[in-house]
Amino acid sequence: QVQLVESGGGLVQAGGSLKLSCAVSGGTLRSYTMGWFRQAPGKEREFVAAISWSLGSTNYAASGKGRFNISRDKAKNTMYLQMNNLKPEDAAVYYCAASTNYMSGVALTYNSWGQGTQVTVSS
Repeated sequence: QVQLVESGGGLVQAGGSLKLSCAVSGGTLRSYTMGWFRQAPGKEREFVAAISWSLGSTNYAASGKGRFNISRDKAKNTMYLQMNNLKPEDAAVYYCAASTNYMSGVALTYNSWGQGTQVTVSS
């Protein structure tokens, strides 16, 4: 299994931006789909976005389309989530994860997870 470490969370005002990073180590990612999920207090973990590490194809949840952009830097073994026009409802702990299921949006199909990074959005 790969090891994942998120960073970049913090406090931002509504309408602001944050860029999350996920550093990956310990494995070959060629066949992996990498994803971002989030979990707010009292809510289930929900899919945010996914990217095929090898192909670069992307998939977004409706909540982030047009505002979020997922990308990866193969040379740095790092995945990113650029979040723009943040809303209070985007506040959550954001997790990066790795799956061998192509472009999955289902948390159960991801078998490697980071520790999470907190995103707080003030109104």
